[in-house]
Amino acid sequence: MLPPAKVRPQSGGTANIDDEAVFAAVVFVLTTGCAWRHLPPCFGASKSTVHRRFTIWSDAGLWGRLHRRLRELLADSGLVDLSRVLVDAHVRAKKGAGSPARVPWTGASPAPSCTSCPTGPDCRSSPVSQPATAMTAKA
Repeated sequence: MLPPAKVRPQSGGTANIDDEAVFAAVVFVLTTGCAWRHLPPCFGASKSTVHRRFTIWSDAGLWGRLHRRLRELLADSGLVDLSRVLVDAHVRAKKGAGSPARVPWTGASPAPSCTSCPTGPDCRSSPVSQPATAMTAKA
């Protein structure tokens, strides 16, 4: 389902990161709400590589194809009950409608929500190996 990677002559630079590792990192970011810049290093790919592949895959329509394929697999297995469906519709505002009020900035943001990683305790991003900061020292 993934679009084929561009073939690059390897006369220097680094080799391509495995698609499965990058896919796992993208799914981690999307399911945890973690910011791209806070991606744990245990995935073996930089935040820019993961975000770039996410953009390439999004432009290629991967997420829609993946969703359709998953629905087909679940329906074929009898695991989907379409007798109860909820539709969330987006309604476009009229032109000239007032813009929403801006929320005032309230200070520094809290610590990122992705301080742990599913790969285990050897990851440098786990809370155990992080030095105490002003935010974590209060807890």
